[in-house]
Amino acid sequence: MADQRVINWLLDEAQPSVRYHTLVDILGYKGNDEEARKAYSEIPLRGWAKDVLKLQKPGGYWEPRKPSWRKDVLGWIEFLYRPKYVATNWRALVLADLGLTSKDKRIKKIAELFFDYKLRLGSSFNFFTEEPCIVGNTARMLTRFGYSNDYRVQKLYARLLEDQREDGGWNCHRPDRGTLDNWEPLAAYAALPRSKRTRNINQSIARGAEFYLERKLFKEGKTKYAPWFRFHYPNHYYYDILIGLDLLTTLGYADDKRLGPALEILKERRQSDGTWLLDKVHPDLGPGATLSSFAIDKTVKPFVLEEADKPSKWITMTALRVLKLVGDAR
Repeated sequence: MADQRVINWLLDEAQPSVRYHTLVDILGYKGNDEEARKAYSEIPLRGWAKDVLKLQKPGGYWEPRKPSWRKDVLGWIEFLYRPKYVATNWRALVLADLGLTSKDKRIKKIAELFFDYKLRLGSSFNFFTEEPCIVGNTARMLTRFGYSNDYRVQKLYARLLEDQREDGGWNCHRPDRGTLDNWEPLAAYAALPRSKRTRNINQSIARGAEFYLERKLFKEGKTKYAPWFRFHYPNHYYYDILIGLDLLTTLGYADDKRLGPALEILKERRQSDGTWLLDKVHPDLGPGATLSSFAIDKTVKPFVLEEADKPSKWITMTALRVLKLVGDAR
C-alpha cells in the first residue's frame, strides 16, 4: 500500500498528529500503545498545533478583538467566526482535527467561548438556528474536544436530524434537495463514537451515505465541478472527493462498490514517489471554480499549514487511511 520511505516521512516526529494517525490508522497500533501515546502527548508541543496555539490570545480566542455586547452588536454576532479563515472558529476546527481535547486548558477556553457566545439558549444569535454546515462543523469540533454529552452539543445533533432532506442529503440554501457540498453533518456523525450514536443518528447516517454513494461522491449537476477533484486542507466548509472517501470509509462503507470511481481518481492522483499533493488552499479560486464572490471579499485570509502544489503529509496520511480501510473491507 505504501513503501517504507513514505511511511517514514509520515512518522516524522516534527508533526506528531500525522505520526499518531499513521501509527493508529495505517500501521494498526492501538491508541494505548506506548509509541502511539507518546506521539499523541506531543501534538500540542510541536508542529502545526503548537504553531496555531502560540497565536492564541489569553482569553482563548484569535482574531478579532473580543467585542462589547452593548457597543458592538455586529462584532458580537461575528465574534469567533470572522475574518475567514483565521478567526477562532476555523483554527479550532483544525485543532480538533489534529486531536486536541479540553484536557488542554487552552482548548477548554475555546469551548467555553463557543458555549457562551454561540450556543447560549435563548440568544437570537446562536448556532442552533444556523445552516447545517455551521451546525455540523460546531458539533464535530465540540465532540472531538470532549463535549459529546453536553446537552447543547446534543441539541446540535438534533438540529442535523431535523435538517436532513428527503433525498438523504443536506443543503445550506435550497430547501428541496441535498448537495454533496454539505458534508459537515456526516462528519459530525463520524466524530461520535459508535456507542453514542442513537438509532435516529444511525438511520440518518445510512440515508446520508446512500445520498453520496448514489452520486459516486462527485456526480452532481450537468458538469463536473473542478475544485471537487482537487485536494485541500484545511477544508473549512468546502467539499472534495477525498473528504467524501474519508467519511464514507470511516462510517463503515469501505466495501461499497460505488466508491470505485472516486477511488480510481484517488489512485491516479498519487505521485510517483507515493505521496499526494496539497492541490490548493481554500478559498480555491482555481480553474473551474465558481466562487467569484470570495475574490472580492477582502476579509478572507487563507489559513495555511502546508504549501500548495507540494507533497502533503495530511493529504497523504488521509489517502492511505482510506485505502487501508478499503483493503481491510475486502
